[in-house]
Amino acid sequence: MTLQDDKVPAGFERLKRGGPYMASLGSLYCKRADGQITIAMRVGEQHTNMRGIVHGGALASLADSSLGLGLALSCDNRHSFVTVNLSTDFLDAARPGDWVEAHVNISRIGSRVAFADCVLMVGDKRLLRASGVFAVMKPLTAAQLDAGY
Repeated sequence: MTLQDDKVPAGFERLKRGGPYMASLGSLYCKRADGQITIAMRVGEQHTNMRGIVHGGALASLADSSLGLGLALSCDNRHSFVTVNLSTDFLDAARPGDWVEAHVNISRIGSRVAFADCVLMVGDKRLLRASGVFAVMKPLTAAQLDAGY
């Protein structure tokens, strides 16, 4: 996809979640189908490093946020989640204009910790795989949810 191709693929809806940090990186989108949660964003020039490819930190931020959001969405926001551990493996590069999707898999939500993993993809190309351990927290308040947390 080119940078000018800013269309959002069918089935994705804008998410007003992720807090101020993710909002500074760009809009997040979500698709829920067949029990699968996918979080996505269009990456741009502002996400690149000196080599002109998307910075690994931007991809890691998307993976981390996607895991936490996926966990929250999977339990209908009955809990919120804070990252305890995040492991990432970078597999390939993304470029400005790419539509990057995080395909989230929820392994387990316990009373104190939760486990999830995801793969970041551009089309059929795998960019990154991540797994995380999250502390299970009290649910966000209605005011926090309205503010985009």
